[in-house]
Amino acid sequence: MKQTITVFKGDGIGPEITDAVLEILDAAKADLDYEIFNVGEAEYEAHGALIPDDAFTSFEKTRVLLKSPITTPVGKGFRSLNVMMRKKYDLYANIRPARSNAAIKTPFENVDIVIFRENTEDLYAGVEEMIDKDTAHSIKIITRACSERIIRDAFEYAVKQGRKTVTCVHKANIMKLSDGLFRDIFYEISKEYPQIEANDKIVDNTAMQMVMNPQQFDVIVTENLYGDIISDLSSGLIGGLGLLPSSNLGKDFAMFEAVHGSAPDIAGKGIANPTAFLWSACMMLDHLGKQEVAARIRRAVDAVLADGNCLTPDLGGHGTTAAYKDAIIAKLA
Repeated sequence: MKQTITVFKGDGIGPEITDAVLEILDAAKADLDYEIFNVGEAEYEAHGALIPDDAFTSFEKTRVLLKSPITTPVGKGFRSLNVMMRKKYDLYANIRPARSNAAIKTPFENVDIVIFRENTEDLYAGVEEMIDKDTAHSIKIITRACSERIIRDAFEYAVKQGRKTVTCVHKANIMKLSDGLFRDIFYEISKEYPQIEANDKIVDNTAMQMVMNPQQFDVIVTENLYGDIISDLSSGLIGGLGLLPSSNLGKDFAMFEAVHGSAPDIAGKGIANPTAFLWSACMMLDHLGKQEVAARIRRAVDAVLADGNCLTPDLGGHGTTAAYKDAIIAKLA
């Protein structure tokens, strides 16, 4: 019996990379059925809803969502749909693996960092108020319950994947109560995992260390805003956002998406890089117990990247989305 998943086609390059990834999944015999919905800014302009009710209903039934990028207005307009989805379905664990690929040349080699980002609170939750017309407050919220579960997930992952170190990233030297609580909980939980080395770094030092000696990092666990920033930094170490996948996991629901945005400047040009979205789909396959299919797709992508003939412009090539997708399918065959 086929597994049914929900698929959101977003804005910008979203529809293009979605079509490419679904074709690759079918070629790999992932044995999936799709309930596909248009969401985002374009859907709102056409039908008056950012996400149709039927799309929510589908996700609540399948509990697995493959979501392409959605445009978020800057400084005005509707709130981020990504943030809304994470909070609505308590998708508290945002996991972003950044791993070097020998075919993509950067100044950094052998980068292999997995970032666990708390996904539901902190400044990124967007709790704001205007005190007066010239003063705005943004409220930072850190709780024991949310901190404990993301930190424990990071240690559990380290144990299961044979990792050696978990690093807590914070700014407890300044935010002694909120970030101090997160750091204290980290060391409390670390005592339950004596086989894993536990250390901590201030977030600004982390940023410097990541571009001086990224190989020192193994698993990182951090708060919402810091996790967003340093995971983008990690993508720069491995060749760009087009190579960084992610999962958003909760107790009952799972959402998989590329870290990059909707890239409206290249939408419709046929040159979007679907790799991050495809690797996010591979994380979804792992979640669904289809590890062998995920491994075959990853090997096919590695082979195409190594050939270098169909690389998209963001990776230094002149290939199209279609040519890159076809090359991956040919490797699968």
